[in-house]
Amino acid sequence: MTTPRTEHLVLPGVLTAEEAAVTVRGILAVQRADGAIPWFRGHHLDPWDHTEAAMALDAAGEHEAAERAYAWLRRHQNEDGSWYAAYADGDADDVTDRGRETNFVAYIAVGVWHHYLATGDDTFLDRMWPAVYAAVEYVLRLQQPGGQIGWKREDDGTAVNDALLTGSSSIHHALRCALAIAEQREEAQPDWELAVGALRHAIRRHPERFLDKDRYSMDWYYPVLGGALTGSEAKSRVEEGWDRFVVPGYGVRCVVPNPWVTGGESAELALALWAMGESDRALDILQSIQHLRDADSGLYWTGYVFEDRVIWPEELTSWTAGSLLLAVAALGGDEATCAVFGGERLPRGLDAECC
Repeated sequence: MTTPRTEHLVLPGVLTAEEAAVTVRGILAVQRADGAIPWFRGHHLDPWDHTEAAMALDAAGEHEAAERAYAWLRRHQNEDGSWYAAYADGDADDVTDRGRETNFVAYIAVGVWHHYLATGDDTFLDRMWPAVYAAVEYVLRLQQPGGQIGWKREDDGTAVNDALLTGSSSIHHALRCALAIAEQREEAQPDWELAVGALRHAIRRHPERFLDKDRYSMDWYYPVLGGALTGSEAKSRVEEGWDRFVVPGYGVRCVVPNPWVTGGESAELALALWAMGESDRALDILQSIQHLRDADSGLYWTGYVFEDRVIWPEELTSWTAGSLLLAVAALGGDEATCAVFGGERLPRGLDAECC
């Protein structure tokens, strides 16, 4: 096993170089030989969290391991461009949820663009382009007339056209990354540009087009994290929800009013804060969730019930560690991570104000 590159993964009160290396090795220990990264060994893999963990490996210089993760996606893509929602322990032959969620499918574009920026490997980009293209086309077939993206297709092909704000915000980010890949390959995709413009407009101006999930913190910060809300709009949204979701000293609630904070949501909020230029608050959030760290494995518990002072569920998840490493990498100035989540080299000005 290689020595992870961790000099940019050091933050006061969050990670030392040695702790960061242990965390990276913890994710590597979860990864299967075929490249799959389940939540933890014996649990399931979903394509979104698999990609998030792979991105964290790239941020630590573990490019070969990350590339194996993307090769797993390429090999196991369905004919319609999708992936299933869950595979038992990352076994592609043991599907446990045959739904095909648009958010899960789109995220490959974020990971592939991140890997390319981290490595400059044009051959990798060429190899992954057909998978990215097919994934985007699958997702856009579920775009609704109002711009929002339908949630998923069931196994029998039935479309679930109800849209999730969190999922659509993540897709907004993924479509911009897909457009950046297309631009790098000099293969213009004007239909994708129109699609992401309509989606951004729906997120910014039409909350009624999405299912009401206002109790969930992800619906609060994901329009910012996904790049649909920026500047004063982003700051206003974050301020409006801050006291509802942030529990000082513990992290970010997953759902209000439940007394449960989660590491993944906390790290993602920190990443959104960094993208807004609020690195100090991002650092505070990351410092507040160090009670979730397992020193032996370097991984992080999924959540904590602060009223009862108990870890719940008792899961050390690869994607929680991955989201934290990506937030730390952004604050530490990792070029690829900053470019992907800060919007550098991603298309701008695509909003469709006419819808």
